[in-house]
Amino acid sequence: MDPILTVEDLKVYYKSTFGDVKSLDGASFSVKNNEIIGIAGESGCGKSTLVEGILQLIYPPGYIKSGKILYKNIDLLHLKKDELRKLRWKEFSYIPQGSMNSLNPVITIEEQMIDAVTSHTNIQKKEAKEMALNTLKDVSLPAEVARMYAHQLSGGMKQRVIIGISVILKPSLIIADEPVTALDVFVQKSILQSIRNLKDSFGMTIVFVSHDLAAHAEVVDELVIMYAGKIVEIGSVYDIFKDPLHPYSKLLIASIPSMENESLSGISGLAPSPLNWPTGCRFHPRCPRVMPICSGKEPSLEQMKQGRHVACHLYR
Repeated sequence: MDPILTVEDLKVYYKSTFGDVKSLDGASFSVKNNEIIGIAGESGCGKSTLVEGILQLIYPPGYIKSGKILYKNIDLLHLKKDELRKLRWKEFSYIPQGSMNSLNPVITIEEQMIDAVTSHTNIQKKEAKEMALNTLKDVSLPAEVARMYAHQLSGGMKQRVIIGISVILKPSLIIADEPVTALDVFVQKSILQSIRNLKDSFGMTIVFVSHDLAAHAEVVDELVIMYAGKIVEIGSVYDIFKDPLHPYSKLLIASIPSMENESLSGISGLAPSPLNWPTGCRFHPRCPRVMPICSGKEPSLEQMKQGRHVACHLYR
């Protein structure tokens, strides 16, 4: 079966007075139908830029330098704005970073959900209202939330409303950018379970972006690890947590608090600037297993055993 989404060598740059800021400098991966794929990495590694590039939400001074984005074999980069709008929300939708601040404060939740339906379909307002009430139920919210305003909701309720708006038309693909940021751990767990339930109930495919590896362990099937605008490892979440291949992945996993390990380990040094990425492997200035080849030659993302991919000279 063909993947529902394929990204090939996607590059997203931002113009600045110091030159191009290469936030995303060549990303390639595919997403299988009816799976949750996670995208993880430190802040500034290009996670949000990647998903905004896929959805073509990059605005000046940003621009898509090159690449290919295939959704069900449709190249999104070759679509006109009105053609892309016809696909949004019906085929794929977006849960933005900081989504709790995305609700309109002066109209009710019901009106915002109805607007999402009527703006992207020919469905009449009466039917859209019924869809809104059913969707609130799907995300475990009572019907009375429909008549409330954003300021009357808790952070977790706002997040559920945003998720509800994104799934109201039952799209095939949902891209969620940091959907549990700024929520306490109990609400996070509830939201993650809601995302998993929606995937199981409606057969949706979800791209889940988070810097929180514990959240990925809870909900995703496949995991993509990013560093400095590049993808460095891809594999099942079980394989990466059990046996990470890339030194960066190993250090990320080791930095997770554990009941068995009382001491935490970190990653030495700082992430590099996208204005001036290091030559060769971009992780080599911080890598504990650096070799002479690492500073001069950039490793490509190669397929390893059991469908895993890694970009590291240790495996060449």
